[in-house]
Amino acid sequence: MAKTTADLMAETLRQAGVKRVYGVVGDSLNGFTDALRRRGDIEWIHMRNEEGAAFAAGADAHLTGELAVCAGSCGPGNLHLINGLFDCQRSGVPVLAIAAHIPSSEIGIDYFQATHPESLFRECSHYVELVSNPGQLLQVLTRAMRVAVARRGVAVVVIPGDVALKPAVGKPPKWLLPAPPVVRPRDCEIQALADMLNGARRVTLFCGAGCAGAHDRVVALADTLKAPIVHPLRGKEHMEYDNPFDVGMTGLVGFASGYSAMKECDALLILGADFPYRQFFPENALVAQIDIRAAALGNRCALDQGVLGSVKDTLGALLPLIEEKTDSKHLDRVLRDYRKARADLDALAESGPNSKVIHPQYVTRVVSECADDDAIFSCDVGTPIAWTARYLKMNGRRRLVGSFNHGSMANAMLQAVGAQAAFPERQVISMSGDGGFTMMMGEFITLLQANLPIKIVVLNNGTLGFVELEMKASGFLDVGCDLKNPNFAELAQSMGIKGVRVESPQDLRAAVQEVLQHKGPALLDVVSPRQELVMPPTTTFDEAHKFGMFMLKAVLDGRAGELIDLAKVNLTR
Repeated sequence: MAKTTADLMAETLRQAGVKRVYGVVGDSLNGFTDALRRRGDIEWIHMRNEEGAAFAAGADAHLTGELAVCAGSCGPGNLHLINGLFDCQRSGVPVLAIAAHIPSSEIGIDYFQATHPESLFRECSHYVELVSNPGQLLQVLTRAMRVAVARRGVAVVVIPGDVALKPAVGKPPKWLLPAPPVVRPRDCEIQALADMLNGARRVTLFCGAGCAGAHDRVVALADTLKAPIVHPLRGKEHMEYDNPFDVGMTGLVGFASGYSAMKECDALLILGADFPYRQFFPENALVAQIDIRAAALGNRCALDQGVLGSVKDTLGALLPLIEEKTDSKHLDRVLRDYRKARADLDALAESGPNSKVIHPQYVTRVVSECADDDAIFSCDVGTPIAWTARYLKMNGRRRLVGSFNHGSMANAMLQAVGAQAAFPERQVISMSGDGGFTMMMGEFITLLQANLPIKIVVLNNGTLGFVELEMKASGFLDVGCDLKNPNFAELAQSMGIKGVRVESPQDLRAAVQEVLQHKGPALLDVVSPRQELVMPPTTTFDEAHKFGMFMLKAVLDGRAGELIDLAKVNLTR
């Protein structure tokens, strides 16, 4: 059989080290999927929705650091990829999407399932191009892969189904993908940054996902400067462990200590973070930033200095120039605040012997205690993010994936698929909300079909919890948040997946252990109260006023019973 363009595409991907492709088969994609079948050295992960394929590929890329691939057939098939690809792009992970297209002869005349994918994918990718004849394939495909890897984001190759079946032209080059470069600023910029930090009295470090691989250098810098380390959620897996200078997170799900460490410093050094909430940055401090992405420099607050470079390489050059500080008052005060904030939060994650309510804080704490030391966690957007942020313990071996920049619902189980496919021997746990789980519940059967032993912990509180809280905090009555849920454990059992339901806190630990120790896929349905509050690190008068307006409206609307439940859940433990 003569080699087709689809065969050449598969050969090139394999030579680049691609091991898996996530997607849904379809007519315009048949040439490519058949080429994978005949080769047998790239695994096709059969998803139920292309959106799931993109999220799974993103988790794969996040955890391995390598190029991951997803694919969809023409029209609606590859359109489903878009939400997941937005997440990949905003998370800065290298993902290649194969967007199959309608027959090349029919482009531009409103053919069945016609779209313009080279336009549709432009906003969620660094590179998107149409392959209109076989001679283009190698150049477009290899450039797309290089862009995805070097720019840490999404690249899309659009190829009509008939072009994929035409005879191949050329063969893959020997060199395909660049290695990560060493990037650091000029010596004069390093010296200027050192001078600023040496001249400050109260330095705080704000450390994001760009600190991956730089943990020890960041901690050494904090030690020399006597600086507390604050992190956003994406910095949690990289900076929270083996770190005596950690004072928690800031942001909407952060700690009071992290908030004050940022607000009360006289110099803030931002390391690999593009945190979007401007109200958490200091108003009267010098601010410097180190980032490998030029677009991130000064993106959230005005800078006194901005330097372009990777955190690890830049700190390697900066550390010898930093003078050791002896005044640790700023650090000591914030550490005291952190210990108090941590103790207050931990008290909410307890359950007394006579408790009748399973608080979500307690759920996350128990899962964290029972999980493997090298477990991989994913968490849904919404209240699961808050509990994961505050109660999941990281140790340098555990990993955490989420839709932390794009903020899409229903990400956790989909990302767990990519995590488990990439690391079949590790424990993978999806901390799912009932809204997120049901939104993409079709992928639940992928666990069984692909033989993925993922553990799904569903926080079943019967509401779109974070949306409801946002409405109340803004003074609105919560409308349209109710979720009429089935018994998820019975649902899982009917599908051939182990399901356990727990309604009493006294039964929780045993149920968690039963699910985590099961050899195959399993689901834990945790019935939790609807009215659990997620308190921000600081509360303004305006927020308190708006919450008071919600309570007044609830009484006038005949919903005073909900206020009683709210008080019972949050004021009694």
